[in-house]
Amino acid sequence: MRDTILSTILGPMEAAVPLRIAVLGLGEAGSIYAADLARQGVSVTAFDVAATAVPPGVDPAADIPEAVRRAGLVLSLVGGRASGAALEEALPAMERTGIFADMNTSGPSQKQELAKQADGKGILFADVAILAPVPRARIKTPLVLSGTGAVGLLRILSQLGIAATSAGDRAGVAAELKMLRSVFMKGLAATVLESVTAARAVGAEEWVVDQIASELGPDGPGLVARILEGMPAHSVRRETEMREACSFLESLGVAHPMTDGAIEWLHSLSESDPT
Repeated sequence: MRDTILSTILGPMEAAVPLRIAVLGLGEAGSIYAADLARQGVSVTAFDVAATAVPPGVDPAADIPEAVRRAGLVLSLVGGRASGAALEEALPAMERTGIFADMNTSGPSQKQELAKQADGKGILFADVAILAPVPRARIKTPLVLSGTGAVGLLRILSQLGIAATSAGDRAGVAAELKMLRSVFMKGLAATVLESVTAARAVGAEEWVVDQIASELGPDGPGLVARILEGMPAHSVRRETEMREACSFLESLGVAHPMTDGAIEWLHSLSESDPT
């Protein structure tokens, strides 16, 4: 497995963008992917049980089967808890040549179970890890792919100008890599927030922010600003992600005191959120 991680497998560029792409889930990330694909001239259908409208240029579907029918690629952005149900509804209606790309954040074992279901129906499955907040770079957000559909999806994404790398043909590997990245990124965010909170108490917030930013390189000021804004705003979702990461570390037999601390910070933020 490890010798294939992060190898870019482009191969011949004969694979064209599918005539139709289905997007399941129109939350923050799903709406961005649907809208940006439509702007590139791709025929996009979308479904979200809670959505009252779809982005401009996107065809609304009455349900998941209608959305995925005749789609060469299905992007699932429904959230980890709903990912299994979305796949189960989509598979019977999908084209046999289609690819189901699960872009939800969940643990490797869940991705492997979804891949097994897809394989049982003869559908290629791609485990997709999104490596940064989607609103920042929108459809250009870097991705890591694994699973039987990784190579085919990589070719499609390259046609669309989307940065992606393949981690091999075993579903769950991309999820593992995202979990490992989250240990660092969310741990860093928790440390920054703790330091700045303490600095605020003694009137040294600006000085500490400048110190942290200078250590993080040219993009440091922007990164610190995003951490301070995004950590409280997305604490519930990020706590769930870090609990998944903690479970993964436990499965590896790796100690995780820093991850435990990040989870505690995120939980305290979510409890203090008035919304």
